[in-house]
Amino acid sequence: MKRTVLDTLGRTVTYSYPPKRIISLCPGITDTLLALGLKDEIAGRTRFCIHPLPEVLDIPAVAGTKDMKLDQILQLQPDLVIAEKEENTKEMVDTLASHVPVYVAEVQTVGEAYGMMTALGDVTARGSEAAALVRQIETGFRAIEGISSGSVLYMIWKKPYMAAGNKTYIDSVLAHLGFTNASAPFDGRYPALEPIDIQNADSSLVLLASEPYPFKEKHIDEFQELLPTAQIVPVDGEMFWYGPRMLEAVPYFEKTFSRLSQELSQRRE
Repeated sequence: MKRTVLDTLGRTVTYSYPPKRIISLCPGITDTLLALGLKDEIAGRTRFCIHPLPEVLDIPAVAGTKDMKLDQILQLQPDLVIAEKEENTKEMVDTLASHVPVYVAEVQTVGEAYGMMTALGDVTARGSEAAALVRQIETGFRAIEGISSGSVLYMIWKKPYMAAGNKTYIDSVLAHLGFTNASAPFDGRYPALEPIDIQNADSSLVLLASEPYPFKEKHIDEFQELLPTAQIVPVDGEMFWYGPRMLEAVPYFEKTFSRLSQELSQRRE
């Protein structure tokens, strides 16, 4: 049957319900759909959709998050394409929407991540599965709320230096953990920073994400030179993805940031 819903952006989407051929254009959404038991319904994904293994490898990669193979997508005859406002471009959504139904989600906070999973459950007739997943994640995230403190820079890129700023899911996770985001005063959701900006931020902690730029141990000295008194710590960037990765993130955050909080407190003493 046909069903009409409003997506997160307030767009009207009419599609065959429940959808039997879905294309996901966002890693966190693909991960969520698979967690809801929809492997047989997912007809295509992006090449960046790498979780969960090995199930995701059976799904054809027909796009990136900023580019796509329109002819391949249309050949798959999707009932529904699911996109995300930040991950995918407006041009991609508009082009696809002229051919097939496109539902757009938007995730900028931990709460919106719960909302996205709930909405996907509703859109795909997996409401009970989505509710169970959200309850499990919410329980874990409540246990780690406020486990740390202090000012932090979360670095995502080099040449130019870029950090996760305001109104991003990463910023929301940092706040949930008890941190103050030192890049928040800068313009943009992912501000480009000069070395002097990093120094003026005067953060007590710098997190070097493993993706999208592959920061490694070798980059610690580079940031230590800019902030001699700060703690520089490489972190697994995938733990800052929304969706089912949030389940893995709970023990990771607890282990990583409880220890860091203790070390930072000892430094201040």
